[in-house]
Amino acid sequence: MSGELSVFQRARSRSPSPDEQGQDEEDEDWAIGLAFSSERHTDKIEGLEDCAQNWRLKDRMKTVSVALILCLNVGVDPPDVVKTQPCARLECWIDPLSMSPQKALEAIGINLQKQYERWQPRARYKQTLDPTADEIKKVTSTLRRNAKDERVLFHYNGHGVPKPTANGEIWVFNRSYTQYIPLSIYDLQTWMWSPSIYVFDCSNAGMIVDAFQQFADQHQREYEQLMAQSRNTLPSQMTPPPNFKQCIQLAACATNQILPMNSELPADIFTACLTTPIKIALRWFVLQNTSRLVPRMTLESVDKIPGQLNDRRTMLGELNWIFTAITDTIAWNSLPRDVFQRLFRQDLLVASLFRNFLLAERILKSYDCTPVSWPKLPPTSQHPMWSAWDLALDICLSQLPGILEGKETFQNSPFFEEQLTAFQVWLSHGSQKRSPPEQLPIVLQVLLSQVHRLRALELLGRFLDLGPWAVNLALSVGIFPYVLKLLQSSARELRPLLLFIWTKILAVDVTCQADLVRDGGHKYFLSVLQDNSVPDDQRTLAAFVISRVVWNHPIGQEAVSQVAFISNALEMVYEKDKLLRQWIVIGIGLAWHNAIAARWSAIRDSAHEKLFPLLRDSVPEVRAATAYALGTFIHSGGKTERNELANKIDHAVALQLVNVVNSEASPLVRKEIVGALQWIVLIFESTFIQMAVQQIEEEKNKDSNSLSPNVEVTLTSSGSLQRPTRRSRASTSNAMNLGTSPELSDSGFTHSTNSGHPDHIRRAVSISSLSSLTSSTLPSLAFNTIYVKLWHGLSSMEKDPYLEVSTMAKKLTDYVRNKIVEEGESSKELKDPLVVTGFVEWCARHFAEPAASNEDFQINMKPNHEKELTIEFEICGRTRERDTEMYYTREWRYTRNASVRHEAKEECQRPNKAKMKEVFCNRNPLVPSVIRFHPYDPWLAVADKEGCTVWDWERSVRLVHFNNQQQPRAARITSMDFVNGHDDALLLIGADDGSCRIWRDFIRTGSRSANAVVEDHTGVSLVSAWNCIAEMAPSTRCSGLVLDWNQDSLQLLATGDVRLIRIWDVERELKVSDFPTGSENCVTSVHHNPRDRSLFVAACGDGSVRLFDQRCSAAKSRVMTWREHAAWVIDCEWISVEGGANLVSGSLAGDIKFMDPRNPNSVLTVATAPNSQGMTAMAVHPKANLFACGIVGQYITVHDQEGEVRSTIAYHDGGGLLGSKIAAVSCLTFHPHRLPADFL
Repeated sequence: MSGELSVFQRARSRSPSPDEQGQDEEDEDWAIGLAFSSERHTDKIEGLEDCAQNWRLKDRMKTVSVALILCLNVGVDPPDVVKTQPCARLECWIDPLSMSPQKALEAIGINLQKQYERWQPRARYKQTLDPTADEIKKVTSTLRRNAKDERVLFHYNGHGVPKPTANGEIWVFNRSYTQYIPLSIYDLQTWMWSPSIYVFDCSNAGMIVDAFQQFADQHQREYEQLMAQSRNTLPSQMTPPPNFKQCIQLAACATNQILPMNSELPADIFTACLTTPIKIALRWFVLQNTSRLVPRMTLESVDKIPGQLNDRRTMLGELNWIFTAITDTIAWNSLPRDVFQRLFRQDLLVASLFRNFLLAERILKSYDCTPVSWPKLPPTSQHPMWSAWDLALDICLSQLPGILEGKETFQNSPFFEEQLTAFQVWLSHGSQKRSPPEQLPIVLQVLLSQVHRLRALELLGRFLDLGPWAVNLALSVGIFPYVLKLLQSSARELRPLLLFIWTKILAVDVTCQADLVRDGGHKYFLSVLQDNSVPDDQRTLAAFVISRVVWNHPIGQEAVSQVAFISNALEMVYEKDKLLRQWIVIGIGLAWHNAIAARWSAIRDSAHEKLFPLLRDSVPEVRAATAYALGTFIHSGGKTERNELANKIDHAVALQLVNVVNSEASPLVRKEIVGALQWIVLIFESTFIQMAVQQIEEEKNKDSNSLSPNVEVTLTSSGSLQRPTRRSRASTSNAMNLGTSPELSDSGFTHSTNSGHPDHIRRAVSISSLSSLTSSTLPSLAFNTIYVKLWHGLSSMEKDPYLEVSTMAKKLTDYVRNKIVEEGESSKELKDPLVVTGFVEWCARHFAEPAASNEDFQINMKPNHEKELTIEFEICGRTRERDTEMYYTREWRYTRNASVRHEAKEECQRPNKAKMKEVFCNRNPLVPSVIRFHPYDPWLAVADKEGCTVWDWERSVRLVHFNNQQQPRAARITSMDFVNGHDDALLLIGADDGSCRIWRDFIRTGSRSANAVVEDHTGVSLVSAWNCIAEMAPSTRCSGLVLDWNQDSLQLLATGDVRLIRIWDVERELKVSDFPTGSENCVTSVHHNPRDRSLFVAACGDGSVRLFDQRCSAAKSRVMTWREHAAWVIDCEWISVEGGANLVSGSLAGDIKFMDPRNPNSVLTVATAPNSQGMTAMAVHPKANLFACGIVGQYITVHDQEGEVRSTIAYHDGGGLLGSKIAAVSCLTFHPHRLPADFL
């Protein structure tokens, strides 16, 4: 059966120009709230993808032993080197010719050790001065044996011996110092083994690095041959494989290069750069004569720079601090991340040597000498940051004359302040698409300074707020230990910044929880959470951090339990801030998850009872968090060591969860309820199996007359009996032995004395076996037992209109049903969860996302509460962020809406008796049951018994068609409306099974083709769904589900084939209240008063019209009743009059009644259907005081508020149906603004 669709429109007058519209009309839309637009409706409920990078070094180590090999042979030059005169002579800043050769050698060795101790004071040092090969073997072997798996450093100074050979040999001495003895790098590798680091300070040092890699390959080949020959050797007896490729080498120059001999430089310039970088950097800077502020600085004055290297308040200490920041920055911006981590974060001594190696490269390259390293580093001598170093040196040295003369005091360098400013500039334009900020390592160094720490933390927080990629970048540069140490600070001005930074870190990388607990940092956040004087947004961050501390972390759970976290948190679950409540509850749920001791401690505090009221909290996320916490509470009890108290508590929790389902409109909460109830099913598995068996027995008894003894009975997903199928007689011999689990003894069940093993249940599904389950063998379950209620609750949730909820519930019930046909023992240990939701992970993901764009989470980053993250204008809960596509789209849409309303207003005020014109006519495949205009776009939604179709009535194009339900037998659609019609509209559809669904993306921009019919419905997605009235059953003769949507109050009135009217608060997604209709018939129409939100009217199938007032109690809410219709009332709506609103109603008999809410009798009666034809449909225009009636005789009449006929529509105007009579009128509607358009 098909149906016709027609749109009739009155001839339109001139449209007003935009200049005639006022700004107030545009702002009207900004003031209207939005429904179903929260992140829980638009996001996929899942956690952050595993984006945490491996910034931690699994093989973190330290250099514990250092071998200092000095082959100087003071006073004797090597035979292959011709030195210039004058020549560089200083070794470790000592002139060897200023004392006897032996004393000079000893002094140089002592000085070299001191220089290394500056970087690694706890290492074991061994000096070998002018050694033999045997002495080197002894020293290196001993150091390796003592170091075990830690790193050993081998420093070789070969200034007094020949250059290394092409065969990979360095030179040492014989015992009498009469010959140079070659020492193979191959042998040295064998003694040093790995891990090791080598420093070669000699000419032609690059040749050693090349030979080192060749010998490393040779060792690897020999090891593989050895392993092939000893396959039968036990693993414990095998030598560990060599790993010489991972050994580090630093060489003073490349192959065929000679060290510089400038007399103004030390002879061991490479060693000087590695161990005394500031001293050599100052000398080289002065020698370059590049100083602009003090052009006549001397080397002698440089040696007089005051201060200590480890005191950042002095000139020398600040230079060392700046040097560390600059070299770290150069390395971080030049090296791959893994190389940077290995060389600059794995070992403190290695990091120091490589930072200083960058300086060595810069200085030595100026003398045509190229230092070599393994692993190889890219050239960095021309990096722009060296210019910043030169400027810092220049500024410091410019103060030196005045300081030495006592005329000036030292002024700190502006270096760090300028770098922070550069970082701030990057932040103002930074994003993931741009290259990372090169100043990030400098920010790390600035955290050490109290002067710049506050600003550095603020900028760091803004950087972390850019997203997970920024957090990973900051962790890779080494920010973690610094912010961990700052938790020891008691400075209140740092608190909001540290809270924000730690929130970002833990939101991306939860593994930091272990470090936090190990250092006691969790106490910092616990103190903030318990301090009521702290702003709620900061306490929310503290609650989140604590929840991450206990997130699947038993050590963290134990740490917080020692300070009675759960007891203290229970006193804060009713805080005003919704996000704070949410994360306190989540933290509680995580704190007792899988922690039996914490559960019993919470029971002593009646924790579960204190959480029950939160199941009716005004915020769906808080309710979901509560359901999650109660689920982990049940789970923590487990199946072992059950007792009567534990069972009763878990039963009470489960009943509370089931009882709130019918009042819950949020799928987010219902999913968490199912997730929580799964643990009841798993813990009391045997009991629920008996429930399913008894259900089979009851249905078998009902259908016993229609089933033969040899018919197989199976359970369907809904718990009912499936269509019988024949099976062999052999199967009828199976028997079912039902046992009981220990937890059932306190549940009031009577068990068979002939049952088998209590944990072993053999199950069969034949009729003969079911017939054998007499009252003596089948447990007798009282009708009102808790398990019956829980089972019925789960069974009803199988039919939940939201697919994810019904799927989860079906998994639980199917699990029980499948156990009936399986054989096995019921495990005493809880299994893995049957269903998971990802709710907590989704909540945590919000903290990893930029806070500037998150409406629910904002924090004042600056101590003076001046927020610079974004400029926003908050209007009615909707963020107006300028310079965004969303803002301009919304602004255009609201301007368009104002124009439509202004035009309609002008049209209503202008007298016009123009004839109706048909502007759209099409044939629907099925008879339309409900039709609705979009208030502003040219869209028409048409519902029939199979689904919903959306048309573009201006272009006569069908845009999309989709089914309202996934079930084979879809419920009949009886109500429909557009939600958020002034914005990005959603489609509200109600069906006669009591379900309500909200759809989005039913109109896709790319599918609006002018020449084609669009059949693609893949873009349509379900936003939300719930059972408005769960008590309603599908029917074809009654009114079904009747809905009325109020955009202003965000409330939904729901009624129909029931004796009540239910009010839903869509913003909170909760049932507000139920109002009894007082009628034994169904409700056919319900509408709120557009001028007074507290009043609503309902029309009934018995002809009565009833007025209700929400401000009264449910029993006294019906304030007026009119019983003037003798037939079914088709519709009753409000019509605007001067000073208020009256009612107009129409019945199937064709009589129209006008009623004043203040008068118990109607004020006007109009007969619209002559000759007793009757009326089939009715609609009232909300703005123009017109109403239309569909008459049985296949025509439409349009009336004004006095009842006079303004127009009659009986025939089509054009097209292929020119002159033909319109079809029978099944439904009518007016456009909410335009005048007038009627549908049939």
